[in-house]
Amino acid sequence: MNELPETPDDTQNPQPAPAAPPSDETQHKDKDDRVTIALDAMGGDNAPSAIVEGACQAADSIDGLKIILVGDENAILSEFEKHPGAEDKLIIKHAQDAVPMDESPSVALRKRRKSSIHIGLKMVDDAEADTFISAGNTGAVMAVATVMLRNIEGIDRAAIAVPLPTQKGNAVLLDAGANIVCKAIHLYQFGIMGSMYAQYILDTQKPRIGLLSIGEEDSKGNVVTKEALEMLTQSSVNFIGNIEGKLLYKGAADVIVCDGFTGNIALKISESLAEMIGVELKGIFSQNWRGKLSYALLRPSMEKFKKKLDHSEVGGAPLLGIDGAVFISHGSSTPKSIRSAISGAKKFIVENVNDHIRESLAQNQDIVGISKKEMRKGIWSQMKRKIGLGHPDKPEEA
Repeated sequence: MNELPETPDDTQNPQPAPAAPPSDETQHKDKDDRVTIALDAMGGDNAPSAIVEGACQAADSIDGLKIILVGDENAILSEFEKHPGAEDKLIIKHAQDAVPMDESPSVALRKRRKSSIHIGLKMVDDAEADTFISAGNTGAVMAVATVMLRNIEGIDRAAIAVPLPTQKGNAVLLDAGANIVCKAIHLYQFGIMGSMYAQYILDTQKPRIGLLSIGEEDSKGNVVTKEALEMLTQSSVNFIGNIEGKLLYKGAADVIVCDGFTGNIALKISESLAEMIGVELKGIFSQNWRGKLSYALLRPSMEKFKKKLDHSEVGGAPLLGIDGAVFISHGSSTPKSIRSAISGAKKFIVENVNDHIRESLAQNQDIVGISKKEMRKGIWSQMKRKIGLGHPDKPEEA
């Protein structure tokens, strides 16, 4: 149970012929079925107390759940003492180890095979759980999930998809940090995945896909974004072209596509700005009686605004592209954040988001083939010019 799956040796142990693909009735999650959540009880700055409390809140308020807390059994049982009846609502899966927040993903992957992250993801791999949620070491979760569960066929890189509040509702940004360097095909795949997430999780009909760049014109951007723009333009998703950073929160797009380096910086700057605005407003409203009176009058609107910016309302970001449902929560997650993450993970399973991603990839498979053909043609043309076989002014024939 605690070890990574080994690649089977077909020469020594011949495998039976693959079974026929399951029918729609068996391969999709029935909306009336219970969703089994494997929850990392040891992940995050406030674990296990915040995790257990959030799980209790979810069990009390969300129907159709089976929640399994993965972690040190004694530590979890100690938390149960604070929540009467928790042992009747939650299940414990013991894990004798936990991945420290500052440990490198490679070390966690090789040496922490009895950790709550390994065991929780193994439960998904063995179909003992529908989804895994962790507020622990993000790099470790990504590394283990990629190796153990692998990617959806047709997806080269998984991406962290983070919901964002905008003036027109909600949007999703991906990638938020999983991939520092991306190729055009990765950005194209992010667009496909983001479109399905926005449609089925954010309930956005025909979501608008925007490519984050330094200008709205097609000519703006680097080589990677220009090539990605061409691929997304030819795809079946509702691609609206490049968008600039200043449009991020105006609701110009429902899905914002970018590499993980750019996306992570954009998010961190946004978090810093939101924190600064909060501090400034608190100072304004508390400095004298006029400010306090103003706050009393504006309090309902201010609470609504605060709720819109509160990341705990979302709780977790899916690792899209993994052949399984994996959610990553903030390291400082509160019980409310955990409850929200569980709610989001349940909807992800019920709405069969990964199946919709597969369907969209199949609809657009010709675009990937054309892109790879053009890439090979471009490399061959460059090689011929370098060795003097190609005419510098004459275009290559198809």
